[in-house]
Amino acid sequence: MLLWLLHHLASAWPALAGSSRLDTLAKITFRGSLAALTGFVLAICLGPRVIRWLKTRFREPIRSDSAELCRLHQDKASTPTMGGLFLIAGLFGGVVAFGDLSNRCLQAALLVAFGLAVVGAVDDLTKLFGRAAGISARAKLLGQVLVAGAAAGLVYQHHATLADGLQCRIPLVGTSFSLGPWFIPWAVLVIVGSSNAVNLTDGLDGLAGGCLLFAAAAMALIAYACGHAELAVYLHLPRIPGAGEMTVVAGGMIGGVMGFLWFNCHPAQVFLGDTGSLPLGGLLGLLAVISRQEILLLLIGGVFVVETASVILQVGYYKWRRRRIFLCAPLHHHFQFQGWPETRIVVRFWIASALCGLLGLATLKLDVRQPPSRHPNQTVAARAGIGVAR
Repeated sequence: MLLWLLHHLASAWPALAGSSRLDTLAKITFRGSLAALTGFVLAICLGPRVIRWLKTRFREPIRSDSAELCRLHQDKASTPTMGGLFLIAGLFGGVVAFGDLSNRCLQAALLVAFGLAVVGAVDDLTKLFGRAAGISARAKLLGQVLVAGAAAGLVYQHHATLADGLQCRIPLVGTSFSLGPWFIPWAVLVIVGSSNAVNLTDGLDGLAGGCLLFAAAAMALIAYACGHAELAVYLHLPRIPGAGEMTVVAGGMIGGVMGFLWFNCHPAQVFLGDTGSLPLGGLLGLLAVISRQEILLLLIGGVFVVETASVILQVGYYKWRRRRIFLCAPLHHHFQFQGWPETRIVVRFWIASALCGLLGLATLKLDVRQPPSRHPNQTVAARAGIGVAR
């Protein structure tokens, strides 16, 4: 919307074309910041109204096969769910207002956010008014795959025209290989996997939202660098024109999550629900797909990976040996069973997520390829600020 307005202003008043003020307003960093602010303000303003409405219709009872888990969460009974509604509304408001709607990557992001929010809403409503477990796992997965497949097709059309658009990059090793047509199933796997990982992590007040802030911020910086010609070369990242626009998407996402955490901090006034966790996780995966950093996402989203792995290990080991590795899975419930206060678990997981984000960004610097030196000591000497005698 902002870019459309600036374009028409420049057309109506040619003297404004090339103006430094208009150029500043069009910059991705500026628009990303405004998207974050808009997402936050909308979530804060919509939150109380939506929560009041949800309280009369969509209170989520605590259901679990574990009697101990039900006891630990008994004070959360009847807390309204589907709070993702006003979070996603804030995200959409920020992105539509300040994003380039003609950008194919941004279109894919809006598709993922809307499509997975619908899948999550259907699942939440089914839990509340029908089956206790929601829609079947097969139906839920099918919905996620369809949405992710459509978004992957949009990104493929854009990336197939780029030299590095279909490359799968392995961090630190400095190697990559072309996915070719396998780009689409690979992208679907990443988007759906990330969506479900965030969904599994959403079990304590503020846990998923806080971890998402750090992961999304790290991926936003990488997406911006991939869309920036000089930074992409310096950091040895694939050059993806248009990927920088995902900074606006990440900004709207971060702002919306911050607004949601205002109401979701302990004790929570509202839960995220699948309506929020599925699209947010999908967007995180899409950020990695567009910037060609799917493998690095395993590190940046390390908390989500560990939470998912704990469930897989718990289920697999129990089927194999009829014994449990953890007291309860996902991992955050294991610490609850050990007697940790909920706030301690959440803050420590936030710290772990921040460290994962920093480590992920650090690997970019470690992977920088320096130009060959004419003198063996030239690079070291240059860094030390001294000359090398010839």
